[in-house]
Amino acid sequence: MLRSKIGGIGYYVPEQIATNDDLTKLMDTSDEWIQERTGIKERRYGKKHDETTATMGTAAARIAIERAGITPNEIDFIIFATLSPDYYFPGSGVLLQRELGITKTEIGALDIRNQCSGFIYGLSIADQFVRTGMYKNVLLVGSEMHSMGLDYSTPGRNVTVIFGDGAGAVVVQPTENEEEGILTTKLHSDGTYAEKLAFISPGSHGGYHAKKLGLGTEEDFGFDKEIEFGEIFTTQKMMDERQLYPQMEGQFVFKLAVTKFPEVINEALDDVGLKTSDIDMLIPHQANLRISQFVQRRLGLEDHQVHNNIMKYGNTTAASIPIALCEAIDEGKVKKGDLVCLAAFGSGFTWGSALLRW
Repeated sequence: MLRSKIGGIGYYVPEQIATNDDLTKLMDTSDEWIQERTGIKERRYGKKHDETTATMGTAAARIAIERAGITPNEIDFIIFATLSPDYYFPGSGVLLQRELGITKTEIGALDIRNQCSGFIYGLSIADQFVRTGMYKNVLLVGSEMHSMGLDYSTPGRNVTVIFGDGAGAVVVQPTENEEEGILTTKLHSDGTYAEKLAFISPGSHGGYHAKKLGLGTEEDFGFDKEIEFGEIFTTQKMMDERQLYPQMEGQFVFKLAVTKFPEVINEALDDVGLKTSDIDMLIPHQANLRISQFVQRRLGLEDHQVHNNIMKYGNTTAASIPIALCEAIDEGKVKKGDLVCLAAFGSGFTWGSALLRW
């Protein structure tokens, strides 16, 4: 029976390191404050004018393609997961295709906007394409350039200190070997509290959701008068009140994440008749070290069964899982035959898990 496997994996992080002490020069914070709440010591920032979400994704993709033993021209479908695309549109998938120099093959490119869960969603999609025989070499990329859109001031510190730039990529290929490959994927979402973690403005909502949900009035978002044809959808009020940045209610997100992570991991294990004790390596989305540690304790896993690298890269959203997985493999923490569990939770809210036999 045909199933899919990760045939090649790679990651890329920019050279520029931004330490917690560096951020103290821009906002009222401290190394101790950041580490206590997030576990983060430093993160990477891309080089302005030289690096983008698509170019970082391309760098990671080239490594994954080489390790898969194929050439770029053998890729027959692209899936690109990001919340920080190069452009509002088109998506970064076609830009990656162009950077790889494979436009002549005119393969499809799908862009995914599932934020921190983007890689898991993309892996599930790639798995289905390969299992059905539609494609043989699906390139899945998660890449983020957060540094270009964060609020480097004291009001924005709760969000800004968390995020970093980077990219990870895998090539998903078919296998008939029952001892390897993707065993199952589980995907979920609940939009009830979407605004608890969101980049709300600018957007095409015109204040609709805020008014409907009782989160504020049109005036709160600067839409206190009818917008005429041709007017921009970025208002002066948005700029004056620093609304043009990500917003997050940290405690709400934390409480929901530590509930949904174990649920979706156990769901995947139950689906294939395994237990948490069977997990050789858990790669959680690197949202917050405190979340990962809480989940580890709830699942009863030892330190050697979980890989975290948020301390040095921060939260790279859709890129965090492939970066951490590739790093764990390179360090010898994941070996052939190991049961690997991937899990994510993020904005939407969306969450998911995947079980792989490496």
